[in-house]
Amino acid sequence: MIVYGLIGNPLGHSFSPGYFNEKFLRENFQNRTYKLFPLNQAQHIITLLNQHPEILGLNVTIPFKREVIDFLDELDPVAEKIGAVNTIKIIRSAKGIYLKGYNTDAVGFQYSCIGLRKKIKAIVLGTGGSAKAITYVLNQLQIPFISVSRTPQDSNEIGYEDLNDDIIKKHQLIINTTPVGMAPSIHECPHFPFQYLSPDHFLFDLIYNPAETQFLKKGRQQGASIQNGQLMLELQAERSWEIWNA
Repeated sequence: MIVYGLIGNPLGHSFSPGYFNEKFLRENFQNRTYKLFPLNQAQHIITLLNQHPEILGLNVTIPFKREVIDFLDELDPVAEKIGAVNTIKIIRSAKGIYLKGYNTDAVGFQYSCIGLRKKIKAIVLGTGGSAKAITYVLNQLQIPFISVSRTPQDSNEIGYEDLNDDIIKKHQLIINTTPVGMAPSIHECPHFPFQYLSPDHFLFDLIYNPAETQFLKKGRQQGASIQNGQLMLELQAERSWEIWNA
């Protein structure tokens, strides 16, 4: 049996096993399965792969998208530019295990946001591994943005307390890259002044479970357009599958 899987912590919210295992069933891949592998530390990936020689591909989620890079042999150029990995191709041979890291979040986000009008500006909530992929795409699309962090560290970052009416009016695309509001903590929400939103705004939440987070719900109540991360998940998953089978 060939195994693919997801590493991170926590993993109970993940739709990936259902998505991939349904795909394997639908496409008659009878000898393949997808499993969850919760790890306490990124370095435990080496032990995992040594103990499970049947694993040939992994996805990576919070909180290891950046930490796991230290344990890889090679990075795809896009992943290297982003500084975060969410897909690992595992090459096994007589010489040992060779790990190459990729970032398919960027592909998933870019294609799920096709149709965004030009001259839009964005606010990115969060500065973690997922945010790195999002800001990479925004740069590629030449969409100006500011990042919002609990601990701002550079000139393009502000704190949540700095968000005001003027900033929000000038930035029509609001992207939540944080895990705040993800199941099981579905009643939580990023600290954001929703009262300044209007029908001119578009809210994108990378979270896909629940389908409508509090972040999206509050945006919708202000008349904003909303989109969750389900399509992005599916697009990045399909790209992961292509990488594993290339």
